[in-house]
Amino acid sequence: MLIGFLVVAHLLGAAFAGAALMEVRTPQGTLAWVLALLVVPYLAVPAYWILGPSRFEGYVSARRGGDHRLRAAVGEVEADARRFRVEIPETRGGIRAIEQLARMPVLRGNRTRLLVDGEESFQSLFAGLERAQDYALVQFYTIRDDKVGRRLRDLLLARARDGVRVYVLFDRVGSRSLPRRYIRELRRGGVSISAFLSSRAWIRQRFRPRLQVNFRNHRKIMVVDGHEGWLGGLNASEAYLGRDPRIGTWRDTHLHLEGPSVTGLQLSFLEDWHWSTGDVPELNWTPRPSESAGQGDEGDEAVLVLPSGPADPLETANLMIQHAIHGARERFWLATPYFVPDEGILSALELAVLRGVEVRILVPETADVPLVHLAKLAVLPRLLRTGVQIHRYTAGFMHSKAFLVDDRAAAVGTVNLDNRSLRLNFEVTAILLDPGAIRRVERMLEDDLSRAEPLTVDELNARPAWERAASRAAYLLAPIL
Repeated sequence: MLIGFLVVAHLLGAAFAGAALMEVRTPQGTLAWVLALLVVPYLAVPAYWILGPSRFEGYVSARRGGDHRLRAAVGEVEADARRFRVEIPETRGGIRAIEQLARMPVLRGNRTRLLVDGEESFQSLFAGLERAQDYALVQFYTIRDDKVGRRLRDLLLARARDGVRVYVLFDRVGSRSLPRRYIRELRRGGVSISAFLSSRAWIRQRFRPRLQVNFRNHRKIMVVDGHEGWLGGLNASEAYLGRDPRIGTWRDTHLHLEGPSVTGLQLSFLEDWHWSTGDVPELNWTPRPSESAGQGDEGDEAVLVLPSGPADPLETANLMIQHAIHGARERFWLATPYFVPDEGILSALELAVLRGVEVRILVPETADVPLVHLAKLAVLPRLLRTGVQIHRYTAGFMHSKAFLVDDRAAAVGTVNLDNRSLRLNFEVTAILLDPGAIRRVERMLEDDLSRAEPLTVDELNARPAWERAASRAAYLLAPIL
């Protein structure tokens, strides 16, 4: 029996090694999986089934076909958005490439507001839900059954009682502790709620729906009536108010968006909803400028919403970051809680410094995921020696995701600088091209940097030998972190 088991295991290992050869995106990941599957298949085959695939096959994208109702909705968006399209000169950092990645143009007539930390963000989100007249689309990676989660639940139920159509989407992995009771209460109250499906394969759907954890929907999106939208780093949990005793003070950023670019957020939600439920709700696709548009610069901002994920034909988030770095001429500032970049981004940062760009990376002093923190320490000496400035945020845990390119562009969204965000997660980013919005991001980052301490090579070299070795070992796991 043992011999039979080994024979079957090695046959399966060989079969999955062939799949890894065709599916895994990076050469390092491919080599690691192929060797493991051939040498220790009885361990590697189950691991590959859960973590190995790096392509999200079969995702029905409205912009690449799919349900005719989705195609009709997209047709409306493309037709109505033309009158708000902004022609950006290519000297503004090559925005045409980003438009191609987004499959949407830069649109004017928007108004944005930065929301700093939990109190301000949740106040804005909940007030927006109260303003909903027709429908509300709500999507979080994490929803918890705590004070913030229950406040969200109660508000969603109240809006549903008032006749507002409410749609809620959450990620199975990020919301794994969400009790079924919470979901049942929303459904009984008339709220449409679903988990994002990581696979439609019948065997995973029927037998192991929670086991496929490689693909996660990390987006945090809210849309009200098609005219207001929110995105950023905060989830529906009181930890984001700094109430987790293990983590403490929580620094984060969300963005409130009004205007035609909200349709990009809505389209992202609709594709995810359709994939998970098969349903295409009737939504408002007529772009409307913000109420303050035409009253000076504020309210007439140019914004591009860029969804990204493993269903894209290209590595959208990775290309966005590399394009931003390569486009910088004076400065590139980045805030990210998880910094485990691949070789392409590391080389882009080094080249930026060599051509005289001020590169500043803001990371947390401590982390909520120790393994990711260790892996980060493995790449920092190389960057510091090149001239990249690394700053450690010391006033709490920094979870904000934003970057600044010269005085020409800024971004706020959900993308972290690790392989999971850049290749495996569904994410969303707002690219801001208005001078006023860029200055607001600049001031926010300056304020964050004032609460940070510079990191030096000497400090990293002074770490114990075991910690340096552990960080190098952790970095080997970068493809799945």
